[in-house]
Amino acid sequence: MKSKKPGEDADRAAGQARASLGSANRIVIKIGTNTIMRRKDSPGRLCAAALGPATGGIDVEYLHRVAAQIADLARAGKQVLVVTSGAIGMGARELGFTKRVTELRMRQACAAIGQIALMDEYRRAFGVFGLTPAQILVTRDEWDNRSAYLNLRASVEALLESRAVPVFNENDVVSTAEIGNAFGDNDQLSAYIASKVDAELLLILSDVDALYDADPRENPDAKRIPYVRDLTPEIVAAAGGKGSEFSTGGMATKLKAVAIARDAGCKVVIADGRMSHAISRIVAGEGIGTLFDASHALKNRERWIKNSQAHGTITIDEGALAAIKAKHSLLPAGVVSVEGGFERGDVVLVRVAKARSGAAKLVTGLSSEELESVAGRRGAKVIARPEEIVFLDE
Repeated sequence: MKSKKPGEDADRAAGQARASLGSANRIVIKIGTNTIMRRKDSPGRLCAAALGPATGGIDVEYLHRVAAQIADLARAGKQVLVVTSGAIGMGARELGFTKRVTELRMRQACAAIGQIALMDEYRRAFGVFGLTPAQILVTRDEWDNRSAYLNLRASVEALLESRAVPVFNENDVVSTAEIGNAFGDNDQLSAYIASKVDAELLLILSDVDALYDADPRENPDAKRIPYVRDLTPEIVAAAGGKGSEFSTGGMATKLKAVAIARDAGCKVVIADGRMSHAISRIVAGEGIGTLFDASHALKNRERWIKNSQAHGTITIDEGALAAIKAKHSLLPAGVVSVEGGFERGDVVLVRVAKARSGAAKLVTGLSSEELESVAGRRGAKVIARPEEIVFLDE
């Protein structure tokens, strides 16, 4: 019997994973700032509303090419959602900035100005191909509140049923890290969306063509990694820093996004968004960019719990930890202390006293005030049932 050469199994798995991309029916496409914006030294028509003294704004010819590819997918019966960057960059150029805007108030002002021009160009480009874009501005509050999330999901489903193309962006005018409701970058936002809407494929179109085993800007011998089955420490270590002047995401943030999407059973491809017909070629199974295979999908509610921000912390004893690991409910008797303020149904972080930390996230059945009043009493009242507890990686 002929022995297999090293790497043959990996090559076969990669080929099968690529071939399966064409069967994806729900696809999220994230377009990065440096992909959608036109550099000052590049030819092509610009969005006049976004012109600045040093560089141009959105590249409308590129956006038309994206719209054409999305229209092809729609004709094939696929549902497409877009996550777009560029609003802050467009607003900054409109106001004459040539460097990355860092002051919070001014970034919010740039977002307010740039969002109008950005969506106007989406409407124009999509309209040429018979597509109807629907603008959706979100903050983390919409995801972390279960009721608001379910309402948002229902609205998105209605848009998709109407054959509209939801176009997401973070609501940078009101979303700030200082008040804890910012996603941080559109890479992770796109992964949250892919997870929440049960997408099968997430395309992260950037100004880099793939993940490399070293930073190709510093190491000319860096090799492209075409296929990733698991996010090993070696893969994570290969990620670099941030992007350029007007973008917020680098490869490290993209790998965080990959981890979120993989939990939903969603494959992810990171590729050069400026590559000719990149979207169509990826869906056709062509080996461009880096393909990250999906892992076993968590249930939708489990993903919501895992990816939501914790509103407080509950410290439990080792006995309670053993109980919840054995799929039993968390009871007040096992609670050592409570920190923060949270309401019924909020997500909280569970830690173990004098031992491991960050053992689990759960949805509580009590407010913090109620919990404090019963934590020392034995009884049948339940803090969280097994289906409301998700263990995090330790």
